[in-house]
Amino acid sequence: MQCSYFDAGLCRSCTLLDTPYAEQLTSKQARVEELLDAHSPEWLSPIASPEQGFRNKAKMVVGGTAAAPTLGILDGRGEGVDIRGCALHLAPIHDALPVLARFITLTGLQPYDVPSRRGDLKYVLVTANAEGELLVRFVVRSEDVVSRLRRHLAALQETLPNAVVVTANLLPEHKAVTEGEREIVLTSRDRLTMTLAGMRLELRPQSFFQTNTPVADQLYTQARTWVDELGPASVWDLYCGVGGFALACAAPGRAVLGVETSVDAVLSARATARREGLDDVRFEAGDATEAALQAQPGEHPDVVIVNPPRRGIGETLARWLDASGVQHVVYSSCNPVTLVRDLEWMPGFRMRRARALDMFPHTTHLEVVTLLERVDSPATDRPRVRMP
Repeated sequence: MQCSYFDAGLCRSCTLLDTPYAEQLTSKQARVEELLDAHSPEWLSPIASPEQGFRNKAKMVVGGTAAAPTLGILDGRGEGVDIRGCALHLAPIHDALPVLARFITLTGLQPYDVPSRRGDLKYVLVTANAEGELLVRFVVRSEDVVSRLRRHLAALQETLPNAVVVTANLLPEHKAVTEGEREIVLTSRDRLTMTLAGMRLELRPQSFFQTNTPVADQLYTQARTWVDELGPASVWDLYCGVGGFALACAAPGRAVLGVETSVDAVLSARATARREGLDDVRFEAGDATEAALQAQPGEHPDVVIVNPPRRGIGETLARWLDASGVQHVVYSSCNPVTLVRDLEWMPGFRMRRARALDMFPHTTHLEVVTLLERVDSPATDRPRVRMP
């Protein structure tokens, strides 16, 4: 893929862009196979990504001035670099960014200047669904400027009618995060419907969603295939986000529980389950490890799915899984290094299958999903899981 920003040295986020894509995928597969070599899984063929036009979300730092805003990244001096033409984004996002830049000028919101710590607007976050509808979030420092967004909202919707959800996110602190805790919804709609693996998932503003829709579709389909082959009566989806794995693995008579720290994500997941009439699928807000530790002694699901952040599931949860009666674990990892570390605390399981998915093309990162099965012999008289 050719990129003028990369060629000019303005953006180097895609560190592997000068490597042919086929070589990128081959190298990633070789690296993850080397990392997991001691576990000797059956490797399924890797899942490739489109080389461009795959990102359903843009996280754009706002720089420059209100009269001439930049949307993109910051350089080493903390000044804005405009990359609104980035080819990784879906077409509706690509088309929306110039409109949003003009809207910033219309509102007179001053972009946040990192060196001086002055200004109103820090980020513009844009998510697109398959229908081209947009969720637009303006990350601002103070509620004082929200009235300006409200005042000009009709003008934005007239020039960008597919912006069906528009919010203001409050982030007053000067720190290296993208969003704050408080969200103010400015439109009548408060969620976007995202299609993934045949499911229509409800996405609220602060909910996590995989940014590479084509590859994520394959990820959830793979997990569903493995779980359906096992035919479990009960499944836990820990770190469930908006419920993708839990909802994908729902089946008649199968009790499914999703656990996620984000209340917004849990509300999104519950809305999807309610709309689809999935009475056997439940979602709870809480810490994944704490949820496992609070289970009654001997109670366990047949299958646990984990999809943790890059830090992995950690020793406590890994050891709990190893000591439990859980028979299979589907572990989806965006960091194979922490996956290998977590497996050291789970000697009661062996890796049966694995598949690499190139969720992050043109970078060194990738996703790997694995199916673990128990090889020791836990007590057989433990009762099946009782849903909390």
